[in-house]
Amino acid sequence: MTRPPFDSEEEMKKAVISLMDQTDQKLTKNEIAKILAVKGSQRVELKRILKDLKNGEYRHKIVRNKVGDRNTRTRSSLKKERVEPSLSSQTKKDQIHIGLFIIRNGKGRFVPCHRKDPFPGVTFDLETFPNLQVDDVVVYHLEAKNHIRIKKVLGSIHDPRIYSSMAIYGYELPHIFSNEALKLANQGQVPALGSRTDFRDLPLVTIDGDNARDFDDAVWATSDTDPRNPHGWRSVVAIADVSYYVRSADALDREAYERGNSVYLPDCVVPMLPEALSNELCSLQPYQDRACLAVEMIISCDGKIRSHRFKRGLMRSQARLTYHQVQKAIQGIFDPTTQVLWPNVLQPLYGVYQSLVKARIKRGTLELDAPERKIIFNQQGFVAEVIPEERFDSHRLIEELMIAANVCAAKSLLAKKTHTLFRIHETPESSRVENLKTVLRSLKLQAPRVKDFRPHHFQTVLSQVDISPYRQLVHDLVLRCQAQARYSPHNIGHFGLSLEHYCHFTSPIRRYADLIVHRALIASLSLGEGGENYPLALLEEIGNHISETERTAALAEREVNDRLTTALLENHLGAVLKGTIAGITGVGIFISLEESGAQGFIPKHRLPSDFYQYDADHHRYIGKRTKKIYQLGQHVLVRVEEANAAICSTIFSLVTEPSPKKTSKSRQKKKDS
Repeated sequence: MTRPPFDSEEEMKKAVISLMDQTDQKLTKNEIAKILAVKGSQRVELKRILKDLKNGEYRHKIVRNKVGDRNTRTRSSLKKERVEPSLSSQTKKDQIHIGLFIIRNGKGRFVPCHRKDPFPGVTFDLETFPNLQVDDVVVYHLEAKNHIRIKKVLGSIHDPRIYSSMAIYGYELPHIFSNEALKLANQGQVPALGSRTDFRDLPLVTIDGDNARDFDDAVWATSDTDPRNPHGWRSVVAIADVSYYVRSADALDREAYERGNSVYLPDCVVPMLPEALSNELCSLQPYQDRACLAVEMIISCDGKIRSHRFKRGLMRSQARLTYHQVQKAIQGIFDPTTQVLWPNVLQPLYGVYQSLVKARIKRGTLELDAPERKIIFNQQGFVAEVIPEERFDSHRLIEELMIAANVCAAKSLLAKKTHTLFRIHETPESSRVENLKTVLRSLKLQAPRVKDFRPHHFQTVLSQVDISPYRQLVHDLVLRCQAQARYSPHNIGHFGLSLEHYCHFTSPIRRYADLIVHRALIASLSLGEGGENYPLALLEEIGNHISETERTAALAEREVNDRLTTALLENHLGAVLKGTIAGITGVGIFISLEESGAQGFIPKHRLPSDFYQYDADHHRYIGKRTKKIYQLGQHVLVRVEEANAAICSTIFSLVTEPSPKKTSKSRQKKKDS
């Protein structure tokens, strides 16, 4: 079966690097493209990746395409290498592999657990590992002299929890804390008030998801009585004071840095900090004294932050609320808790949110519709269904207050000329914008005729598809057009939010960047112990590292979601479902199911009842005989032909509605008479 194209340039880069690590041979671009089945427009991305890698440690392995290159390694030899490579020449020592144990022709074999894994697996005598069971998932290394060393047997591929374990080990996510780190976490105690500000009588509340356990932010607002700020607001955002418990260079700090962030998988969390901190001392639980770093803000009626001040304090949350609870209260549906809190707590919070939204609209931010889906498990731990998660004003309320607090943190550190990590989001590359314009033209949509796209130009594009069948597709295309946000000590602003100064301050339990910002604020504002001024070079190193751990976490989360939705489809083989054409390439069509968001592929040879020609310029297939068109963004019915969560692969076929039977003119006349 032909390998579907890579979903992102980052994913392709990982596959190329993996291939480079597994071979001692020099490879040409064409050979790499063939081994990884890179075709069509993705060859341009491959060329860009290889250009970058040739400037680094892989420069000696990538050679220019020449006529003579094909003579040194023929097509047949390449095919042979993919089936059974020489372990000594193809595999880097100590590289981790995830394999599924099967028995084939009387031999044991570890086959790769992902369809895009370029490594073909290994074969061995059954006596080598007599305790293995068929369908066990194994983490293993390949060492010198073709020796296989099993690191861990994760369990059966049929275990409902296996996919998270596969991601944890496959992406090498640190998930076991050292005894030293656990000891420090368990020794922590809530500090005495001392010189801290006492916020314990302020009715701060937390608003989180139904299943959240780490509550790292609490909020409060009230009307500003100052006549110089008519109809304005006073607001406090209080954040868990993680820096009090996690000191620079101690065991907790070292392990938090290594992780970079918490990883949220559908059925478990890989935390950045031990649970004694993340779910206890640093979690702003109701009616419990907790150390906090808070920002007091004066906000105008049109959402402008007139002034702000950071304080280190002690707080006591008055309620643990959920987004659903608060949203119902906004709609006038109260429970006993929200009934009491509405007049003096929730209503002012909703008021300040409405003001902040005015400022967001005036800035012209990028508003993308990226629907979240929730995976529901049954009592046995298997996937029961996948449902869309609604996004409420209560979500946006917290989001706007967190953005405001983050802006204040960035401005405070800039005013003190203190180095820190900013959350930066660069302007999109012009080539990506041009690609977007090409797709829009193929869909008969207009793009603003400007050289440099700003967020409001993207919004103009999105406004055309509010009630269009292409709505989700265009939102996805605009999202792919954007640069990846990252961490850097060099402040270049945040394109998507249209903000000149922005950093992450509000989630130090789950993001190391926020802990860096907390320490910088404490040091520059003289707020007590636990602060630190970082040199620029070290911040650059930290920023690069945690940007990478963030991307790795996103890949792991996505892979587990994909496997789980594929596992759900394994129980629905033959089912006919509604989908949307999310991608078209020369090798086939990518489908996104409307209900679950599950992704699948239709190889070109499975397109029905005709020979189809690929029209790359208009992102479509056209039937040579029937002139039937399958276009990007088109809604279709598909049948589930294959679903294999073990290799994360789903194959669909198109379901065509039967055309009405033709009636001859004579028969029609007779019928009419």
